[in-house]
Amino acid sequence: FRTLFDIDRACFPPGVSYSWEELVRFITHRTSKTWVAQEGDAIIGFLVANREPGQVGHIVTIDVVEQWRRRGVGRALMDAAEDWAERQSLKLVYLETAEDNLAAQAFYEARGYAKVEKLERYYANGTAAWLMVKWTK
Repeated sequence: FRTLFDIDRACFPPGVSYSWEELVRFITHRTSKTWVAQEGDAIIGFLVANREPGQVGHIVTIDVVEQWRRRGVGRALMDAAEDWAERQSLKLVYLETAEDNLAAQAFYEARGYAKVEKLERYYANGTAAWLMVKWTK
């Protein structure tokens, strides 16, 4: 768990990254699932998703170690989470991404996610976020 926490801290600025308590709560929730990407013995990324009422999935976080970005790790993690959502018969999957994180927005849009609402001051540091949704098959 410490490694996942450290990766989250490295991937996101303070106020966007999760506290220890928040990350523990997300990962250990009874309706959550966590995928971990490894290269050899090293953890290079992870994704936490949660099944919510109404057949809805929530991508809580996706974190990839910087030197492993743009090498298919994020795509593999998202594939796993979206496959899980389909097996769970979820109707849609949603996530939030920082308004200024244009690379993430482009990544999600290429996967079929659409911006549906801007969430002002969403993160603890005051940054706005985009709520993005993808309908499953």
